[in-house]
Amino acid sequence: MRQKRSYTIIWDRIALDDFKNILDFLSKQSSQAPKIVREGVLSRINEIKINPLIFELDKLKDYPNKEFRAFVIYNFRITYQIKPAAKEIRILRIRHSSREPLGY
Repeated sequence: MRQKRSYTIIWDRIALDDFKNILDFLSKQSSQAPKIVREGVLSRINEIKINPLIFELDKLKDYPNKEFRAFVIYNFRITYQIKPAAKEIRILRIRHSSREPLGY
């Protein structure tokens, strides 16, 4: 059986900063929460390395495009872009799902 080649994950600077800020905020609330959220988010991101189409199209995209997808875990919405030609997945955003949605 032929194994699929995995995609490379690239974090957008804003998404990475947001993720760090979220984990920092959670660390002030609980000693366990940052670890749980970090492991959960990174585990989901590892899933898309092999199957980037596993999650639904990003409904908040102003002009729908099959390259943009999103998922929610622990009330955090992660948006990513698939770049098939380069075998890359760009993590674009991570934000709390209760925040006002932003189109892009």
